[in-house]
Amino acid sequence: MVSRIYRIFLQQALLRAKVDEYLAQNFYEAGYSGVILTQSGLGTRIHIYAERPALIIGKRGSTIRRLNNIFQKVFGFEGVQITVSEPENPELDARVQAFRIARNIERGFHFRRVAFAALRRIMANGALGVEIVISGKLTSERARFEKYTAGKVYKSGDNVDVLVDRAIAHAKLPKGVIGVKVTIAKPGKPADYIRIKSEEEVRDIIARLREESEEESLPSELEELIEEVEEGGEAQG
Repeated sequence: MVSRIYRIFLQQALLRAKVDEYLAQNFYEAGYSGVILTQSGLGTRIHIYAERPALIIGKRGSTIRRLNNIFQKVFGFEGVQITVSEPENPELDARVQAFRIARNIERGFHFRRVAFAALRRIMANGALGVEIVISGKLTSERARFEKYTAGKVYKSGDNVDVLVDRAIAHAKLPKGVIGVKVTIAKPGKPADYIRIKSEEEVRDIIARLREESEEESLPSELEELIEEVEEGGEAQG
């Protein structure tokens, strides 16, 4: 029974991966970001996120109708309902940015110019950090890679699961394929977040501690710390 349940979940995950790969390959120019599949007894609801939804909808919905047939005949979905929208913030979506960089390289823009423009744009939208790696035959027949970073990019720990978004895209050029990897640390409060309190905040904390400890004496270590802070403030004044 347990193995059968595992098999069902694995099949669903594999199906989602196939749908995601199909959409990424066919709607590269639309800035495809991701897809959410919701299956129920009434049918399958497919929500597609893309930087340019109009390219997925098509003229008078022609592309959507074609997609609907593919989802039913190829992937075996029933009662398909498709909706398309932009991601919440395309500038902080790693897949959108990776596809955009790859498209610009294919159009003939220099890879360094494209990378630095993307780096500035992502950081200007509030990212904690960003890393862009471009690899392939960049300037000669010998393959190599260049890395561009800004801010703080997490590589391990809980912050990776909570804040980091990664994506890979490929630019197809006459001299070969150029790989683009984008890693974005999205806005948020990381686990290693530290902020130094201002002098006013420290004084408020001391005042509150003294009010709360009118009947009980504070620990000697805390009393010494409070005296040091107060003496430091008087000396500066």
